[in-house]
Amino acid sequence: MKLNNQNVVICGAGGFIGGHLVNRLLKQGIRTVRAVDVKPLDEWCQKSPEAENLVMDLREKEACYQAAKGMEVVFQFAADMGGMGFIENNKALCMLSVLVSTHMLLAARDSGVERLFYSSSACVYNGDKQTSPDAAALKEEDAYPALPEDGYGWEKLFAERMCRHFEEDFGLQCRIARFHNVYGPLGTYEGGREKAPAAICRKVIEAKITGKHEIEIWGSGNQTRSFMYIDDCTRGVQDILESDIREPINLGSSELVTINQLVDIVEEIAGIKLNRTYNLDAPKGVNGRNSDNTKIRQYLGWEPSIRLKDGMAKTYKWIESQILAPVTK
Repeated sequence: MKLNNQNVVICGAGGFIGGHLVNRLLKQGIRTVRAVDVKPLDEWCQKSPEAENLVMDLREKEACYQAAKGMEVVFQFAADMGGMGFIENNKALCMLSVLVSTHMLLAARDSGVERLFYSSSACVYNGDKQTSPDAAALKEEDAYPALPEDGYGWEKLFAERMCRHFEEDFGLQCRIARFHNVYGPLGTYEGGREKAPAAICRKVIEAKITGKHEIEIWGSGNQTRSFMYIDDCTRGVQDILESDIREPINLGSSELVTINQLVDIVEEIAGIKLNRTYNLDAPKGVNGRNSDNTKIRQYLGWEPSIRLKDGMAKTYKWIESQILAPVTK
């Protein structure tokens, strides 16, 4: 399948990834893009007047049927989620996203949708394989035996299985990507749902503005992660949706860094050095997580490859513009 003139609905379009995907598809000339999110329009990360923008709560079954009506392709990003601070402190809320996943699958099946993309997460992977900062990169088969991130990871893993069985039992074609830490401009950078790249950019910018050259880092700073720039993410989403890949697949950069090294990158961008304190009681997630991209290279001949320092420079510039905007008015 190649996206051309199909009717497309993006669930969670008011969020970071969903909003970027809406704009990507509109730029390609996709004529019917329905964008759906529970947040009021003025709280969407971005919105396009060319899309059909609908505010609906997709936890409700009726809303999912309305969203899927007349659509041929569904992108399912809608979920209650955020960075590690949010995930660790809101396990029940994260698991209630199963209502969206379940109702969208039912609506897609009953509405004659041709293909559904489901956004899963590296949080589905077995925690015992992520106990060391130098742990091996995660392969797709490392999700089993199951020991995912409590709450959020369990919901994602369960929804993956639902997609599999909806395809087996009802013929609904499903494509699944396991995202590894997506970042970039136009995302959340404050308020408790932000992820590490945006949070560190904000902290460095605030330190620079206030002259208080200190930064608090959650955990020891030795935790390892990979971070995927949003343009790589949306390209990968579309490529996987259009592909014949019938199993969950990693979508993430394989450029591994420690959190301390991520701070180094942002300090270099800002032209500043900060005194670091480490909050060992703060949510920090697993000790080591990276994406093994063997399968995506085999399937697509491509993998996310935008360098972290290049993507972070763009992200830092955008967050800085947002923080300084009230001052310049």
